[in-house]
Amino acid sequence: MLVVVLASLLLLGSLTITLFWVLYYRGGFTWTEDPKHQFNLHPVLMVAGFITFSGFSILLYRVCRCCRRIYVKLFHTIFHALAIPCIVVGFIAVLDSHNLNPAGAIPNFYSLHSWMGLVTMGLFALQFVVGFFSFLILLCCEGATAAFRASLVPIHATFGITTFMLAVATCLTGLTEKAFFELGKKYSLLEEEALILNALAMVLTAGAIVVAYIIMKDDFKYRGHILITAQGD
Repeated sequence: MLVVVLASLLLLGSLTITLFWVLYYRGGFTWTEDPKHQFNLHPVLMVAGFITFSGFSILLYRVCRCCRRIYVKLFHTIFHALAIPCIVVGFIAVLDSHNLNPAGAIPNFYSLHSWMGLVTMGLFALQFVVGFFSFLILLCCEGATAAFRASLVPIHATFGITTFMLAVATCLTGLTEKAFFELGKKYSLLEEEALILNALAMVLTAGAIVVAYIIMKDDFKYRGHILITAQGD
């Protein structure tokens, strides 16, 4: 279980470092009255939603084997649901900060980071809707839908870890973009803020590696199985 503790610390650590960076180096948060500081909500909420809440949701589903499966599914759904408002507000914050920029509107959706972000948000929304319908709603007809739900499990799991990895990759491209825009030539001098950004990137990368290891390790896989019976004539 040490690896699970390590993954949890890395997920929480990424959010903590992001908060420290934004509060100490970027001036904290505002809303539309100061678009530059409104932008600061974007990295914090996206890390909170995509990395922290989604990461814990994945870990809970994989390692909670002492609870009834329905409770594990509910907690898995709740943590993903908690990520939704973070992602929505974080998305609105970056749009407002671009559109309300006092020096003139900044173009939206032109960078690799923004394109990756759109793909990640789309996959997350699709995963949530399909998972909620297939693995919770269809339980009301558990026997009749067992085969269908079983066939969806590997697809849901594959796209789930893909979405999480895409979220980490999107965060890394966003940090790189922010470092070049805000620090410019000072980035290569590895001043304090540059070190913080690089450290955050390393924690995000390590978190992705450990979470992927837990998901792939057989010791953490659920051993339950579905029995399907058929009656012949």
